[in-house]
Amino acid sequence: MAYASGVDVGSTQTKAVVINETKSIVGRSLIDTGANVIVAAEQAFAEALRDANVREEEVEYVVGTGYGRYRVTFGNTQVTEISCHGRGAVHMFPGTRTVLDMGGQDTKAIRVRSSGEIVDFCMNDKCAAGTGRFLGAAASALDIPLDQLGPTALRAERPVRISTTCTVFAESEVLSWLGKGKKIEDILQGVHQSIAARSIGLLRRVGVEEEITFTGGVTRNIGMIEALQNGLGAKLNVSDDSHFVGALGAALFALDHVLAGRTSATIGRSS
Repeated sequence: MAYASGVDVGSTQTKAVVINETKSIVGRSLIDTGANVIVAAEQAFAEALRDANVREEEVEYVVGTGYGRYRVTFGNTQVTEISCHGRGAVHMFPGTRTVLDMGGQDTKAIRVRSSGEIVDFCMNDKCAAGTGRFLGAAASALDIPLDQLGPTALRAERPVRISTTCTVFAESEVLSWLGKGKKIEDILQGVHQSIAARSIGLLRRVGVEEEITFTGGVTRNIGMIEALQNGLGAKLNVSDDSHFVGALGAALFALDHVLAGRTSATIGRSS
């Protein structure tokens, strides 16, 4: 059995997956990136190998992706996260034609062909206002754990309007609404709606085609999923592995190399 791996080094978290030659995920890992990107990549890869019960020497090819892809020093090559999210999303949900990747520092809207090939893409251009970092600022201001943001926002009755386009001022605006007596859930719903509106703007710039697949760390936020679906008037493809789509796409590119090498070897022997 052949194995390949993808390591997605993000600004906030690093993900790694190991796949076999049937393109099934057999191991995965998720860790905080921290200050040492090289160590994060190595640790994520090692944990994914343990999860897969696969030895390092059994993995024939490794592709690095994400903002820290060039720090995957043990990898064989690098592929951009945009290409990896497109490829991984179509593999996970074959009907995918539009991808929204929302991470810690940036948000990307991507339009893809049925093969996973990129047709068009764009990224947020106003600091981190439409990203996970904006949610992190709100969580800090309200002293709420990140995993409680979505469920709390869903209890809102009268969402406030968040007007700031900069994460630096997010905490100030959140605290201002709190000082005016607004409920925490209404403030958080306003934050989610603000991020959703900016993300939908990105999607419309590349052209929204169904099916739409949501990828990245923020896919674990149920409040964000609902805000996006309400704004788009469409259902999003989301799975328990949506956080790993970039790493999966990288692993699929790695497997391409493995299988191409086998084909070349077979042709060489036959000739």
